[in-house]
Order: sequence, then structure tokens, then C-alpha cells
Amino acid sequence: MPRRGLVPGPDFEYFQRRYFTPAEVAQHNQPEDLWVSYLGNVYDLTPLAQEYKGDLLLKPIVEVAGQDVSHWFDPKTRDIRKHIDPLTGCLRYRTPRGRFLHVPPQLPRSDWANDFGKPWWQGSRYEVGRLSAKTRNIRIINTLTSQEHTLEVGALESMWEILHRYLPYNAHAASYTWKFEGKNLNMDQTLEENGIRDEEEEFDYLNMDSTLYTPAVLLYFNDDLTEL
Repeated sequence: MPRRGLVPGPDFEYFQRRYFTPAEVAQHNQPEDLWVSYLGNVYDLTPLAQEYKGDLLLKPIVEVAGQDVSHWFDPKTRDIRKHIDPLTGCLRYRTPRGRFLHVPPQLPRSDWANDFGKPWWQGSRYEVGRLSAKTRNIRIINTLTSQEHTLEVGALESMWEILHRYLPYNAHAASYTWKFEGKNLNMDQTLEENGIRDEEEEFDYLNMDSTLYTPAVLLYFNDDLTEL
């Protein structure tokens, strides 16, 4: 395990999260900050929006900024869904919101240029991470200051990724020992792997409000002032 000063762990200067929640994606809902998700991944289409700024074919994409557009795609081919065009009888992309960037026109046109390379939805050049299919809430309590914060995290996120989410509230978060029920947490593992069960389904089965109980992780200061 690499070390940052006195603290073991990843170098957060180059750290990249693997997962984003739907709520996080929804925050990027403007042409100048445009994210979408589809088929389990998250994409930052801001560079695309800047490149085609003012183009009418960008409008359908801007309208779904911050949303999941998996219904646009065929899960098997990972391509835009297709249908038989009633006008031409040809197989065409299905675009209920109207034709958008890199989708060929219904009929041949002299102003259609296909020199853009791969369509924006093919490849991984805009991919920033994966979409958390399941999220849960966790309370983080700083035993030194008694401050408490509740975070929504992905069920498959490691404790390092959760720590990364917590940094805006405490820049010295890696200077603490993270514990649950008195046991040190393995920061390379998920909450579930650390024995912090997600009991939402059990609460639902018992017809109880799952928000009444949110597991708490306690942070104990190590006195080394490591700032990430």
C-alpha cells in the first residue's frame, strides 16, 4: 500500500472515483456542464456540447442533460435503437425526440457531413465512470469535533471512495481511523464487505421506515494532520 506521509492509501491527487449516483449525474444538467448516463455508465458530454454549440441537433441531448437515457439504446448492440422507417422502408435509428448529433438524416442531403469519426455514443472518450445501480445512506461522525454528515454512496464503492466523497467536509479525513461498532474498517472493501449491512429491504418487508436507522461510521483522529 503506498503512503502519503504517515497515512497509507491512494494518492488522492490522481484518485478517480469509479461510481456516481443518479443524484450526482442530475446535477450536471446544463449545456456548459452536461452529463448523461446510459447502460450503466456515466458520460460527460460537455466537450461535445461546446463543439456543437448552437447546432439544432444538440437540442435533444440538452433536453435530457443529467438524466439516464438507456432507453435510447439496444443493450445487446450498445447502439441507438433502430426501427423500420415507414417513409423509406429502411432500417433507421429511432429518435422520438428528433434527430440528434451524428444520426444520419432520414433521406440523403447535401449538407450531411459524416467526417466526425465515431458517433459520440460509441467508444469511451466521454466516459467518466459507472452509474451506481444501488445507493444507500451512511452517517459519518467525527468523534473529535462531534460533527455528523449523512452521505449517499454507491453500494459497490470502497471505503476509499467514500472517504473521497467526505473530503469536502473534512480535508484531513485520511488522518482518522474509520471504525464501525469498534472495529477498524478495511478501506479497500465496501460497506457490506466490512459488515455494514444494507437493511433497506428488510425494513420494507417489515413495512418500516428505513430512514429511521442509518448506520454510523465513527472517525477517530490519528494526530498526523494529513491533508488530501
